[in-house]
Amino acid sequence: MSDGRGEELLRISDLHAFYGDSHILHGIDMTVRRGEVVTLLGRNGSGRTTTLKSILGLVGKRTGSIMVNGREVVREATHKIARLGIGYCPEERGIFSSLTVEENLLLPPRIRSGGMSVDEIYQLFPNLLERRKSVGTRLSGGEQQMLALARILRTGANLLLLDEITEGLAPVIVQGLGTAIRLLKDNGYTIVLVEQNFRFAAPLADRHYVMDHGHVAEMIEAADLEANMEKINSYLSV
Repeated sequence: MSDGRGEELLRISDLHAFYGDSHILHGIDMTVRRGEVVTLLGRNGSGRTTTLKSILGLVGKRTGSIMVNGREVVREATHKIARLGIGYCPEERGIFSSLTVEENLLLPPRIRSGGMSVDEIYQLFPNLLERRKSVGTRLSGGEQQMLALARILRTGANLLLLDEITEGLAPVIVQGLGTAIRLLKDNGYTIVLVEQNFRFAAPLADRHYVMDHGHVAEMIEAADLEANMEKINSYLSV
């Protein structure tokens, strides 16, 4: 029986997004297939985080089309979109600092079947098993990031929107997050990754969308990455 890998899961067409009077996204077109890891690359302010938030309706206004598994969601409420199996891990992480690791893990509602058990989470992130009784304020930045990611895996989401998960973390933690993403991909998860650390993102992704001033400037397949490095560097350089 097919697991659906390779089928279109997310299609964004002519997406415009606004915060009040500020026009942030200017006609984004993007496709993500089931089982892929896709990165959004670009400088700060290029519209990458707004693209993730727009998928879930966390912006002031959206126009255009966002299809999730064949369903139009551009006018849907955020809670209804999430129930289609979308999990969002924001850059600020949102850990409940007064709760323990395990209490944080048990808090999110199941949005659909198939969410990881706490034991499966601890196998993926052994650090969290060691710190399961520690409150959020006692966790390192890397442990908080693992917990933020683990929390959405509990919900049953299978399309993961991850925003700058390596920001400010030690190399050994970054390496562990890379291993976790590979395992998630092997297990059929679909991941859209906003990432400033290109060295981290490059070996993980099937395709890269390079964003610039609210547009998709380039779409580069993993196989064509080496031939396009000069072009990518020109977009990412400060």
